[in-house]
Amino acid sequence: MPSTLRALALVCSLKSSPDPSSSELIARQVLDNLAGHGVEGDSVRVADHRVDPGVAVDMGEGDEWPRLRQKLVEADILVLATPTWVGHMSSIAQRVLERINAELSMTDQEGRPSMYGKVAVVAVVGNEDGAHKIVADCVQALSDTGFTIPATGSTYWNSEAMKPRDYKDLADTPEAVASTTATAARNAAHLAKLLRAQQYPAS
Repeated sequence: MPSTLRALALVCSLKSSPDPSSSELIARQVLDNLAGHGVEGDSVRVADHRVDPGVAVDMGEGDEWPRLRQKLVEADILVLATPTWVGHMSSIAQRVLERINAELSMTDQEGRPSMYGKVAVVAVVGNEDGAHKIVADCVQALSDTGFTIPATGSTYWNSEAMKPRDYKDLADTPEAVASTTATAARNAAHLAKLLRAQQYPAS
């Protein structure tokens, strides 16, 4: 097992690269904070890949989820970043959670669910309200599939009501958001180190 902790950000923007993305920005901010705690990180824009609908690890020819899943298997920390659309997570984030649901039938060599021992944090941006509900939905789904959520396990930004703006267009990151992002990353790194040292009991 590698000694360095690794993080994977799955960015669930509806925009493909190289279009600027607020979800990409906040995911990168989480990864940058994780790097300060010795965690190496990669970011993947899910829209750049073909992820077929379904609840299986591999949906067949052309499905690129198995490659993304391998990155997830190799990571200690998942950063799930999504925009807000009509008050909900993006359709891509929903699809990612549906594909992660397949892990319920996967176990490690000692019989533990495959995602046990992995930490997850959620990052949400939106020019409308909805972040709290999105975080709640994501955290429930991730917990159900075996991820551990740290204290302050999310960070988010919503635009002012009736004054839509994009996070990426702000001149500076609001202090409250920066502070919460830093705390989420710090706690995620701390928890991942603890779980690396002492995994959950075998089934």
